[in-house]
Amino acid sequence: MTGPLLKVDGLKKVYARGLVQKRETFRLEAEFEFAEPKVVCVMGPNGSGKTTLFELITGSNQPTSGEVLCSGQNIHKVKYKKRDRVAIHYHQSYQVRHFSKRLPSFMLESPVTDYPNIHLFDEPQFSTQDGYIGFMLDFFKKLRAEGRLVFLCVHPQEPFHIDIVRSICEEFLFVLNGQVTKAANYDEFLQIEGVRNYLGKLAAPQS
Repeated sequence: MTGPLLKVDGLKKVYARGLVQKRETFRLEAEFEFAEPKVVCVMGPNGSGKTTLFELITGSNQPTSGEVLCSGQNIHKVKYKKRDRVAIHYHQSYQVRHFSKRLPSFMLESPVTDYPNIHLFDEPQFSTQDGYIGFMLDFFKKLRAEGRLVFLCVHPQEPFHIDIVRSICEEFLFVLNGQVTKAANYDEFLQIEGVRNYLGKLAAPQS
C-alpha cells in the first residue's frame, strides 16, 4: 500500500440536461486527503452533494474529471465486484450501494486491499434506545483503531447529534452548493462560511 488512505485529487462531477445544448444543473468539486486513520464528520444541506461525494469515493459514480485514490489505488480502475474491498458506502439503513458498470471487469485492476480501509456511513440513524448509540460509537472507534478511515455523514436535528460528532470526530468536511471545505476541528468548522447558518441554534459556542 502506498500513498495516503484517501486522496481526492481535482475531483469534479458535472450534471447537465439537454440533447443539443447542454445546460449545467449541478457541479461538485473536491480536493482533500487523509493520510492516517480518522473519524471524519461530513455535513451540509440536503442536495449539496454529500451522497454524490460518497458515491464518487466508492466508485459507484463516475467523475467528470479528477481521481479518487484509496490506499494509492484509483477506485474507478478497480474491478466492480471488488471495490467494496477498498471503500464501502452504507446508506442510512446500511445497505451497500451498487456500482454502475462502464468497462468490462477483465479490463480493471484487482484491489490492493482485502478489507476496506475506507468506511462511509451516510446519515446513520442514532437511535436513543438504551445502548444503541454507545454500540455505534464503539463500532466507529473500533474501525479507526484498526487503521480505517471512517466518514459519518450527519444531518443534525437535535443537540445530542452535535455532542456525538464533537466527541468522536477528529476532522470535518462541509459540503455546500457542490463545494467541499475541510476543517481540522469543530471550532474551525464553525468558521466556514455557511456552517452557522446551516446549524442554526445547534451551533455550539466556540470553546
